[in-house]
Amino acid sequence: MYVQELEPVAGSLGLSALVATLPLVIVLILLGGVRLKAHLAGLTGLLAAVLVAWLAYGMPLGQTLSSAAQGAAFGLFPIMWIVVNALWVYRMTVHTRHFDILRRSFGRLSDDPRIQALVVAFCFGALLEALAGFGAPVAICAVMLVALGFEPVKAAVVALVANTAPVAFGAMGTPVVTLAQVTELPLDTVASVVGRQTPLLALVVPLVLVALVDGRRGLRETWVPALVCGFAFAVGQFVASNYVSAQLADIGAALLGAGALVAVPHARRPAAEPVRAAVLTGTRSEDLDEKDPPREVLRAYAPYALIVAIFSVAQIPTIKDWLAGATQMYDWPFLNVANPDGDPVGGNVFTWPIVSTGGTLVLLAGLCTAVVLGVHARVAIREWAATVHELRFAILTVTSVLALAYVMNLSGQAATIGHFVAAAGAGLAFLSPVLGWFGVAVSGSDTSANALFGALQVSAARESGLSPELLAAANSSGGVLGKMISPQNLTIACAAVGLAGREGDLLRKVLPWSLGLLLVMCLIVVGQSTPVLEWMLP
Repeated sequence: MYVQELEPVAGSLGLSALVATLPLVIVLILLGGVRLKAHLAGLTGLLAAVLVAWLAYGMPLGQTLSSAAQGAAFGLFPIMWIVVNALWVYRMTVHTRHFDILRRSFGRLSDDPRIQALVVAFCFGALLEALAGFGAPVAICAVMLVALGFEPVKAAVVALVANTAPVAFGAMGTPVVTLAQVTELPLDTVASVVGRQTPLLALVVPLVLVALVDGRRGLRETWVPALVCGFAFAVGQFVASNYVSAQLADIGAALLGAGALVAVPHARRPAAEPVRAAVLTGTRSEDLDEKDPPREVLRAYAPYALIVAIFSVAQIPTIKDWLAGATQMYDWPFLNVANPDGDPVGGNVFTWPIVSTGGTLVLLAGLCTAVVLGVHARVAIREWAATVHELRFAILTVTSVLALAYVMNLSGQAATIGHFVAAAGAGLAFLSPVLGWFGVAVSGSDTSANALFGALQVSAARESGLSPELLAAANSSGGVLGKMISPQNLTIACAAVGLAGREGDLLRKVLPWSLGLLLVMCLIVVGQSTPVLEWMLP
């Protein structure tokens, strides 16, 4: 048995914490400073974590490698299993051209560019984030906005800022699932707390978007539909994350937000020509005037309806229990770890939710989608293989980062840093979202930031007397605001709208919004850590 030690370096907590942070520092410098590709930075950081665990913490090399293998296995299943199958569904809609039909359908909902920004970037972007994440919403929504006539820079900025509120529950809840796994906190509890933080952002973001599109005039003339859309989205995300399923949070929120927006009479009024002329300075795609048969429009919406239906059925108590019964639990080989008190840690056992995991349910929805859209089995298989190929570097990045996180957590490195950081005391509540924001800004992924810092936040919370669930959730909620300034997302946005090399221009436009909304989130978390807003927590 390997027993974790908090002060392995010269019996000093400070020196031990300094050594323990080396893997994280290396990853952050390679990503943010050297601009090394994410998968290479992740693998380098993993090597550093293994060496620190083995040489500084005295964890046997076999157990160190075994913990890394368990992290990589979790990265493949269920994390990337969800992402691959979700992106596969999207690729099939592109292959059958039903995605173009969906884009034209959105364009006909309103000719007001401020409303179009809400429908495409906020609502549909959230739906894409729910299904795929990992940059797909920014790329797809930016392209759609350009097709609607938005100037490329404005389209990219709107897509980036809109991609905030849904991120914590993106890719079928992948970030919160990862957070629960690395912190050993119940998923339902973590999702509930995140669902009492990010909906507050959803109230603000639509107002920010109409201001970005058309300044004060846009805010003055369309604040009602923006507020209604944000409120409906917030309610949907709160209810789903707290009482239904974390995997359905963004889907329900996106659909409810879109429905509420369309229901507002003000949103359906034609925009004044001076407004359109001032805002739509780009070239409008001519195919928007093409008429689509109602049957094909229904088929275009079918994949998303199928996913909602299948996940909803999976929440029925009887079926949910049956699915959970298929979950397999294994003693992970060559791993026997105890915490400093001598109690076994959760990493000794590996849980494999074969059927109940979100990725398997999305796979089922994908099979149904192939039938509804008339995709031949051979083509569907080819598209799935192409999806894996497209995501090969993302798969390597996620598996290496999670392997790094597991090594740091099981060797005791995260606990050491947590005890050291706990010296911040009450100020930790304010700094907690900043840490998540920094992690996502550098890594480009809320999932990766949760894997890196989740256990650290929980350790620090326990040492400082704060709620572990609150700080774990704050890591994810603060992280969503770093997404719009991450180099990966900026590059994706520039590439999508033909602005290669203009990442610096976009950064200057979105950074003030990122910092401003981060301050709001920090104040929310501080309030929730005190009697002022403590009533908000479950």
